Amino acid sequence: MGTKQFDKGMMTYQQDYGKPYTIPIYCWYLEGGDKTILVDTGEMHPVQSEERMRAIGGRIYTFEEGLALHGLTPACIDMVIHTHLHNDHCENDYKCTHAEILVHPKEMARIHDPHPLDFRYVEDYIEEVEHNGQIRLVESDGAVADGIRVMHTPAHTEGGLTVLVETAGGTAAITGFCVINDNFFPPKQILAMEMDVIPPGTHVNAYDAYDILIEVKNMADILLPLHEPAFADGKPIP
Repeated sequence: MGTKQFDKGMMTYQQDYGKPYTIPIYCWYLEGGDKTILVDTGEMHPVQSEERMRAIGGRIYTFEEGLALHGLTPACIDMVIHTHLHNDHCENDYKCTHAEILVHPKEMARIHDPHPLDFRYVEDYIEEVEHNGQIRLVESDGAVADGIRVMHTPAHTEGGLTVLVETAGGTAAITGFCVINDNFFPPKQILAMEMDVIPPGTHVNAYDAYDILIEVKNMADILLPLHEPAFADGKPIP
């Protein structure tokens, strides 16, 4: 549902600063239950250039194009679960007119009163669904649908929610924080420093973020870092 181009250090705390990097922006469709559920909604107007697609190794779709691959439209969506409310994760919320939208209360507080350091919160993108009464605040960890639960993981933002999906292959974790595979599986030189993970480049507290990554890594059978380019080929994840 889009891309961002920036310094890789924005993803990997204290590592790879000065290295240009392109991340994909995803909208995850959870298939198999009796509800049509998305995790995040991506960018409203993604840059769909050949350069960006080569950088991530996959196609870039608009929200409608991506849903159409599965025979869906925005009006078909029953539920949107938000990992957090940075703009690239919620720009298409208003199109999901029939959806219940799950958000941690701390994200709602931040999007209405962002800290000057965090320009990624833009309340325009959630005002319509908030006015329509579509937002459901989820403060406690637990089930939100059959086989799907959320866990508060304030690593990247204060109200980050990791989405845990029970599958035939075990528990899949869509991280509630912006990371790539390198964060969970650091190169040898980082492991040699006795660091088992790398916190997100943008975080609430680096120490807490480190511990949260360890916890999520240990509990998941299938790890889905929120911006990992390896998933940009669009293939379903079993």
